[in-house]
Amino acid sequence: MIADLLTEWLPQQRWFGAKGREIGAVQIVADRTLVEGASTLRHLLVGVDLGEDVETYQLLVGESDEVPARLEHAVIGRVDDCVLYDAAHDSELTHVLLQLLASGADEAGLRFRRLPGADVNTDLTSIVMSAEQSNTSIVFGEDYILKLFRKVAPGVNPDLEVTRALAEAGCAAIVPPLAWVEDTGADGTATDETSATTLGLLQPFLRSASEGWQLAVTSVRDLYAEGDLHADEVGGDFAGEAERLGTATAEVHELMRQVLPSRIADQAESQETAKTLHGRLDAALEVVPELATYSDDLRTAYDALGAVDRGVPVQRIHGDFHLGQVLRTDAGWVLIDFEGEPARPLRERIALASPLRDVAGMLRSFDYAARHLLAEHTAAAGLEYRAGEWAERNRDAFCTGYGRAAGRDPREDDVLLRAFELDKAVYEVVYEARHRPTWLPIPLGSIERLVR
Repeated sequence: MIADLLTEWLPQQRWFGAKGREIGAVQIVADRTLVEGASTLRHLLVGVDLGEDVETYQLLVGESDEVPARLEHAVIGRVDDCVLYDAAHDSELTHVLLQLLASGADEAGLRFRRLPGADVNTDLTSIVMSAEQSNTSIVFGEDYILKLFRKVAPGVNPDLEVTRALAEAGCAAIVPPLAWVEDTGADGTATDETSATTLGLLQPFLRSASEGWQLAVTSVRDLYAEGDLHADEVGGDFAGEAERLGTATAEVHELMRQVLPSRIADQAESQETAKTLHGRLDAALEVVPELATYSDDLRTAYDALGAVDRGVPVQRIHGDFHLGQVLRTDAGWVLIDFEGEPARPLRERIALASPLRDVAGMLRSFDYAARHLLAEHTAAAGLEYRAGEWAERNRDAFCTGYGRAAGRDPREDDVLLRAFELDKAVYEVVYEARHRPTWLPIPLGSIERLVR
């Protein structure tokens, strides 16, 4: 019964990664009861059959005779005399998760662990963050944030793996892990961390931090509000912050290179990378025919990457780097969410890659910050020049800061950087076509500018 309800409910959730695809069936892979009483807490792993593949999602399901008005928005449906709802929004039930994390318990095939020396205060209430994202973040008081990974895959989530390695190396530009929960299987056969599946990650909540995207958008609004000033003349100029962000990014990349696997890729690997980009373009053309106009130029850029005959440094990277993945604190910039693009298979997210992929992602984000207001308000099309000026100023500032810390300006590797930025823009084209068609001109316009 619940599987039938989920077939209708899942596509309505913003974290569901298969929007626009037909669901063949939903199967309950694991169903564990963590709390029984007037309100029951069940932990579910569900397999969603999408035809060519099956995706696994994690759910916290509350079960009660009735739910208070504050939880009506979280209702999944009714089975017999019980109302089922998304328990991530129920502070009484999520408090149980916090207690299990604090105690390091083993419960019904779920293993709750915390780092040695990390004390977790359980006298806190929770609320779900409202920001759109591919996971669900639960904030406890003003102390912690618990990220529930909605789409899960066997193995250690890169967000836990990377932040733990960087924290142990003393990195101040990331949010360290405090505790996590993993699936060891109903029979507990996954006895070590590498074979268990990471389900959630508890970290300190940086309550006074400001999100990079909001800071950048505020700067853009300040520019648009001025009738005759250039980007460098407006009080809210963001270029200084963009440069500092570039420096912080390069420093984190360097530490990742030191504490996680890295090597030099030869030309054969560059050719394989180019082949992968061609394959992504082929798939994108089937979804968005408008890309065909730029197909030849895109393939030329990818072929140029494949022709690079020198060694290319590759390492673990962030993998989904943009202004929404960085926070400005009193001490400087902090990078968050190291799990990579959740839509991609885990093997791709942990594969070694050029750190220029992250640089390209941030450059694309500056374009989005500058132009998304124009996409939403077509009457403001006359501001396109100002948007371009802001984007280029901050793209340049980021690369300058990155180059100063890395010892090599990413713009010197223009063939690689251009190919990676175009690949990211192609990904964005598909995403916007499926989720926000009015924003489609943003990545299409960027591709047109990049291939000139």
